[in-house]
Amino acid sequence: MSSQAPPGWESGTPGASARREAERRRANRERRVRERYPRIGGLILAFQGTPTHERNWHRGAEREVRLAGLLRRRCGDSVSWLYDRRIPRSRANIDMLAFAPNGVWVVDAKSYKGKVGVAKPLFGKAKLVINGRDRSKLIDTLEWQVGLVQAAVGALDPTVPVHGALCFDERADGLPWFRAREFRGYPIGHPRGIAKRVRSRGTISAERMSRVRVRLAAEFPEA
Repeated sequence: MSSQAPPGWESGTPGASARREAERRRANRERRVRERYPRIGGLILAFQGTPTHERNWHRGAEREVRLAGLLRRRCGDSVSWLYDRRIPRSRANIDMLAFAPNGVWVVDAKSYKGKVGVAKPLFGKAKLVINGRDRSKLIDTLEWQVGLVQAAVGALDPTVPVHGALCFDERADGLPWFRAREFRGYPIGHPRGIAKRVRSRGTISAERMSRVRVRLAAEFPEA
């Protein structure tokens, strides 16, 4: 990319913040061991296994990279992306922003092992259930992110719609492979089904979407 590329054109790196968190935890662990055992700290670390929480952060980053690659390939050249964007005044981040002819998509990458489904009780609200546990807060978080993006987009071009989706990797069972299911109006599914929604027909020109992309890259910097 030329040094003359417009601000915000850089797409960012999928999973970068998760990878940095894994490295931060590793560095802190090594520092504590060396401080406690100055003479043999290096030997202890050489025989010490990597804790589960560090491995989980690394695996999360790898799965986010994989999902991003699958979505990018399935959506094709008509869709551009921003990855791993920081939400100002928050410790949270947006995994992916897709810029398509049908609008902006906030895509939250998820890696859960087990059955994913929507429970509709006789009384009360429907729930997003994963391995028998109520995970409806995942949609609450997505809805919050969509609202933030809508506010930023609306200040520039209120006619551009903003959508949201939860994208699960191959470890999730119970979801259709070739289409997305909906929960509270948001698509949830595997990359093939989510990509089908993202790349569906729209009338927003590439020029308008490029301006929106630059705006959002400034509003939500790379994490």
